[in-house]
Amino acid sequence: MKIYTRTGDKGMTGLIGGRVRKDSVRVEAYGTVDELNSLVGQAIALMDRSKHKEMIDDLTEIQHELFDAGSDLALVKAPEGMQLPYKITADMVTRLEQWIDRYDAECPPIKRFVLPGGTPVSAALHVCRTVARRAERRVVTLAEQEPINEEVRRYLNRLSDFFFVAARAANVREGVGDVEYKRGGEVFR
Repeated sequence: MKIYTRTGDKGMTGLIGGRVRKDSVRVEAYGTVDELNSLVGQAIALMDRSKHKEMIDDLTEIQHELFDAGSDLALVKAPEGMQLPYKITADMVTRLEQWIDRYDAECPPIKRFVLPGGTPVSAALHVCRTVARRAERRVVTLAEQEPINEEVRRYLNRLSDFFFVAARAANVREGVGDVEYKRGGEVFR
């Protein structure tokens, strides 16, 4: 099988149920999810398995789910008489909340806003957080124009929270404190 097909040379791409322009809001949404997936892989590549085994396993599961989210976003039309076969579910969102709580329990109480940084792993997870927020914004825009799996939007919202606490936990595991924003007072009590 050849990697190149030449079918997109004129600015169109095939999705599940039709062809659209490569700059459509749908392609932008699932393309940003794909970008996020690559960044998660980069964060995993920075991790020492002896310190972050459970986090690596969780992030690898998230990579699979991001692929599923992209698939859900690439569905433009169900076959005649069928419902769209969505993959991202409410159970995945609930599980992310459980993971957030577990990693948050490793961290000291937060008092100030946290700047991205500390360890390379933490910084990479903060990049994932910001791209997850951008992916969520793209999905919100798409949902205003076309039907989507609403669980994808919820999943991405929770996922950015997950990356925030995972970044903090990564610093804790390396014995490095959060980089606090010092130009403001304590905002969390």
